[in-house]
Amino acid sequence: MLVLGDSQLTFGAGVAFVDLLTGMAGTCGLGQRATTGVIGVRSTSLRSWSGRSKAAKRAICDADPKWRVNAAAYGTLSQGKNPFVQIGRGAQFQFCTPERSALGAVFHDGYYKPALVVMFLMGNAAERWAASPEAALEDGRDFTDDLPRGRPCILMTSAPPYREKEVRLRQEAQDNIQSAFDQLGRCSFVPGLTPDTIALNMRNPANFRRKASGKVKHTLHPTEAAARRFLHLRREALCAAISTQLAR
Repeated sequence: MLVLGDSQLTFGAGVAFVDLLTGMAGTCGLGQRATTGVIGVRSTSLRSWSGRSKAAKRAICDADPKWRVNAAAYGTLSQGKNPFVQIGRGAQFQFCTPERSALGAVFHDGYYKPALVVMFLMGNAAERWAASPEAALEDGRDFTDDLPRGRPCILMTSAPPYREKEVRLRQEAQDNIQSAFDQLGRCSFVPGLTPDTIALNMRNPANFRRKASGKVKHTLHPTEAAARRFLHLRREALCAAISTQLAR
């Protein structure tokens, strides 16, 4: 399996996904030897992955000006103790070519051949999707058009953030992107924002990185422990989606 997404994967959820999906091997339609590779790229959205313009691919292909890397890799794609990588550097991360999207490059000519691809993201498209069901449908269609024919696929929206205002925006966005994927009818959709997951994270400082004063430092990125709790709550829904996709 291949899990692609944004910085929630980079900062906590990537490791949690590997452990969850590895533990699912032999269930949910997966074989006993099922493996998982995860790549989380900072500030990415569906448009970043499926866009063909240089501007659309900037979040994936440009190095972070401060840290000089823009992603993290886990599971079968791990590069060792340091998870941080730069897309475009290294044999396993050549997603930046002028003639195709990053997602198109992932699958071009069998470069990656996962039995299932899971997209795990949300926040960087929240304003766009919340404002326009049509934009959500456009992004969903562009994404599915970039997938190889018949490739099983899941879109899972990421975990709720700390602030209520951000949660409410993402709920509106999730409604629109879920409607889009229902209309497109190809990939399964797993909502990350549910009453249980919102209760888990919203206004709960224990689930986020904090300063010495106790004030939340990163309101959008739950800790690894919080990511594990989030995925535990969504395990049954994710299992059902995997089973549905692999049975097609």
